[in-house]
Amino acid sequence: MASELNRDELKRLARLGAQARLVQLDEERRSLLRAFPGLAATFARQAAAGGAPGEAKAEAPRKKARKRRKMTAAERKAASERMKKFWAARRQQG
Repeated sequence: MASELNRDELKRLARLGAQARLVQLDEERRSLLRAFPGLAATFARQAAAGGAPGEAKAEAPRKKARKRRKMTAAERKAASERMKKFWAARRQQG
């Protein structure tokens, strides 16, 4: 059946499904708020603070990565020579 539906029809059906799910979620939310009246105040505080109700608190900002010291030309050359020597030895072993 899905192969018989065009893209617009699939989008329309998906939208209808999403709308129905939102209605279900809204009904469930109201039911929970009736069962737990204190939650309404939590929602109001979060909305006033700018957070979405029920949204987990944002993680603390990560610390900035330490800035790496750049290698000097002499250090790069020394590292290059060490690696050339290392790989030459590896080629001779195997």
